[in-house]
Amino acid sequence: MSSENERQGGGAEGAGPEQLALIRETVRKAKVPKAKPRTWRGAALAKELPVARVVVNKGVLHLDQYFDYAVPEELDAAAQPGVRVRVRFGAGARNVRDGRREGGGLIDGFLVERRAESDYSGPLAALAGVVSPERVLSADMLALARAVADRYAGSLADVLQLAIPPRNARAEAKPSPEPPPPPAEPAAGTWERYPQGPAFLRALATGGAPRAVWTALPGPHWAQEIARAVGATLASGRGALVVVPDGRSAGRVDAALTELLGEGRHALLTAESGPERRYRQWLAVRRGAVRAVVGTRAAMFAPVEHLGLVVVWEDGDSSHSDDNAPFPHVREVLELRAAHDKCGFLLGSTSCTVEAAQLVQSGWAAPLVADRTVVRAAAPLVRTVGDGELARDEAARAARLPSLAWQAVRDGLKAGPVLVQVPRRGYAPRLACARCRTPARCGQCAGPLEAPDERELRCTWCGTAEADWRCAECGANRLRAQIVGARRTAEELGRAFPAVPVRTSGRDHVLDSVPGRPSLVVSTPGAEPVAEGGYAAALLLDGWAMLSRPDLRAGEEALRRWISAASLVRGQSEGGTVVVVAEPTLRPVQALVRWDPVGHAVRELAERAELGFPPVSRMAEAVGRPEAVEAFLMAAQLPPDAQVLGPVPLPVADPGRPRRPGDPPVGERWERALVRVPPGSGAALAAALKTAQAARLARGGGDPVRIRIDPPDIG
Repeated sequence: MSSENERQGGGAEGAGPEQLALIRETVRKAKVPKAKPRTWRGAALAKELPVARVVVNKGVLHLDQYFDYAVPEELDAAAQPGVRVRVRFGAGARNVRDGRREGGGLIDGFLVERRAESDYSGPLAALAGVVSPERVLSADMLALARAVADRYAGSLADVLQLAIPPRNARAEAKPSPEPPPPPAEPAAGTWERYPQGPAFLRALATGGAPRAVWTALPGPHWAQEIARAVGATLASGRGALVVVPDGRSAGRVDAALTELLGEGRHALLTAESGPERRYRQWLAVRRGAVRAVVGTRAAMFAPVEHLGLVVVWEDGDSSHSDDNAPFPHVREVLELRAAHDKCGFLLGSTSCTVEAAQLVQSGWAAPLVADRTVVRAAAPLVRTVGDGELARDEAARAARLPSLAWQAVRDGLKAGPVLVQVPRRGYAPRLACARCRTPARCGQCAGPLEAPDERELRCTWCGTAEADWRCAECGANRLRAQIVGARRTAEELGRAFPAVPVRTSGRDHVLDSVPGRPSLVVSTPGAEPVAEGGYAAALLLDGWAMLSRPDLRAGEEALRRWISAASLVRGQSEGGTVVVVAEPTLRPVQALVRWDPVGHAVRELAERAELGFPPVSRMAEAVGRPEAVEAFLMAAQLPPDAQVLGPVPLPVADPGRPRRPGDPPVGERWERALVRVPPGSGAALAAALKTAQAARLARGGGDPVRIRIDPPDIG
């Protein structure tokens, strides 16, 4: 700087406030070039094990393999098996300098092995960097992810994305506490109600690996019983993993474990924890500081050391089936872990799925049930209301509640809260013409009309308001509800019992618990809050809405929902009563009355064995455009005993209609084909579909075809 400039005050020290602000703004807006990642051109390689085998974060099937990279000397210490790395991918064999491949885009991956030599004869690219020295991928986790990918015809990278949470630097920088010593073996407690319960806990405490399908008694004790099973496993010096369907259930098991074992002995892995806390808890498990885990679906891959017990609660809940490729199910993954780690297995539920019945029938697991006398004492009295009684009671038909239901509500409110389960949320989710019963349709897109509020009428597909609706068949302008929602039901009950508070629990607002005072709790299935001391009575309305679904699992799912709600009601000895509004001769209704979910599952399993339906057979679905599905099935080398069912057209998605994951694009006509194989050919089917899909993706082009093994909904 010249002396003249100094005299004119050109230095920063002499600049005025306006000039300083202008300088700061100019610097802030300047496009400063970012530092490029190091390419390691000319860098020396590691002297020992200079080859790193990496699984890259590319979920496409034709890239489902390991890739070898050179290890620079500067990364020799940090590049250990299990760490996250950054590599350059897609450079091609043309960009080679000094015997090393360069170029390509940066991509994340996991280093799985260090080797002295590579199977690849060409030039290797060098590792671009080690993201973190934390070894997040163990050999056991890699083997489990590989097994899950092969079972579900998916890629290893997709499974690892589900198994390992995203990195959080702040959580990684904090050390994990020292692991506490094993606790004392807990007492059997309420496991005494089951003839084999104490023996099951004793086997876990002595290092055994019992496998059981547990039909839990109704009531609030299931969380404490799971906690005692975990405590017995920890007492043997091993770890335990519990997977539940939702955050509310995880909170109950978390509270039970804290009460039994104290703080610091288990980790809670749920989405509600937030990314930093969840990753910190996950790291504590990976580092061996915590040996017990409770969590929702993603926790099925938790890296518990010395695993001694895996528990899945309510395996029939749809939340246990992942919505991301390759769509694994918690029950199947935990079965793989139990077989691989030779640990205990506990599948528990107040109901019983067909898959659980098959585990017992095959001898893979033993039944863990209470005696019938104990079941009858713990379960509430279940009464049915059929169409015959509704026909004789016209006033009750108009109000949707027969006389028996009204009486149950009145008697229940004298002793405590009453639960009302409604299959649909909202006010009047489906409407029809009051004169001819023709479904009410939108004049713009022909979508079904609903009344989410008492005075509002709109289309569920495009959202258009219908101020002056008239029936296209008869011209009438009056509507009736085909399906009445939870809000409308709460309104009706509020008018009938004006002195009683009415609470609702559903998708928009889910209650966790309610006090034991008299009140009416209207809930959709799965959102029922726990009542202090149990509900005095429960009404299960509109049973036909769940039983009439066009699905193979409709009866099983309806019974599971009913038993889950009825389990919150006090036992018959305490006056608990449940009224189910459904045809009393149907099998699920009879199973509810007898409180026999195991018998219902066994009969369902026998029928599916005759028809060749899952879980007796293995099944896969291929979904896509008709020509794409046909070409895919023609190219796939299916096992000789495979049977193709269909294809059948899927409903065409209309504009404005809500879409679920995997639904066809709006306006496109897609088809679905099912491929069925007998027992023993499931692995061959998955391998054939994976090979065909990989070859199809490698060629590039063509319409997509979605593959799913063991789809939860087969119609």
